Amino acid sequence: MTVRTLAVVGTGLIGTSVALAARRHRVTVYLFDRDESAVRAAAALGAGRPEPPPRPVDLAVLAVPPSQIAPVLAREQARGLARSYTDVASVKARPEREILATAPDPSSYIGGHPMAGRERSGPLAARAELFQGRPWVLTPTRFTAKPAFDRALDLITLCGGVPRVMRARAHDDAVALISHAPHLLASLMAARLRDGPAPAARLAGQGVRDVTRIARGDSRLWGDIVESNAAAVAAVLTRLQEELAGVLAALYDLAQPDGGPGPETRGKSRHTLVDLLERGIAGVGELPEDRPENSDH
Repeated sequence: MTVRTLAVVGTGLIGTSVALAARRHRVTVYLFDRDESAVRAAAALGAGRPEPPPRPVDLAVLAVPPSQIAPVLAREQARGLARSYTDVASVKARPEREILATAPDPSSYIGGHPMAGRERSGPLAARAELFQGRPWVLTPTRFTAKPAFDRALDLITLCGGVPRVMRARAHDDAVALISHAPHLLASLMAARLRDGPAPAARLAGQGVRDVTRIARGDSRLWGDIVESNAAAVAAVLTRLQEELAGVLAALYDLAQPDGGPGPETRGKSRHTLVDLLERGIAGVGELPEDRPENSDH
């Protein structure tokens, strides 16, 4: 194992969960955050020491929003925090471009993204087992050195994750579809509960709770995530918009009285709806079995 000492910069849900998982394997962990109360809370959970390390650690994990990865990496490399660096942000292409342009030593960095999370945020929501059995994407660049790659792999092992190596752009296209666009759709649906008829929310059952659960995520973090992956998210939503236009047209046809569209048009509209529902069932079948409380970020 090449990771005996670890620094976690950012003690929110993911950073503190990484620290807790590492501590289970007796890794010495040092904690940093701009919010001193977050550091104290993480330390109180046993996630590590709220102090600088006496010498460079084996690996530093940057658990900060995507827009902050490059500046935080440059700062920590300049002060020699670690031998190698990775991050856990859910957008990879934009930080990679910025890092290659500004980092003092791109060879000691490798992008990372554990595909796990919760709708709750902050260190008190952290769990050491959060990453158990979950995919953990690594996005090495042409400059990434073997020690950085190996230490990131060791971190994934410590956390119980399953490594996946991808190009940054391919990763961002994938998470736009499976994480970022769904979060916006959950927020759109949840916002309708606030703006809709007063009795509606009181009648809600498990179905709408499932659809809107992830809308509870931190709005500032998710704003940063979606902005950092805006083009890929917009492409997904554009395709949804096109399909939604067809569904709306079908519904308006079917909503008209019997003297409206003829039988052929109504039949086509019914087919549009049933086809969507069947394709939805098939799409759900593509998903692996998952823990219901897990929320990919």
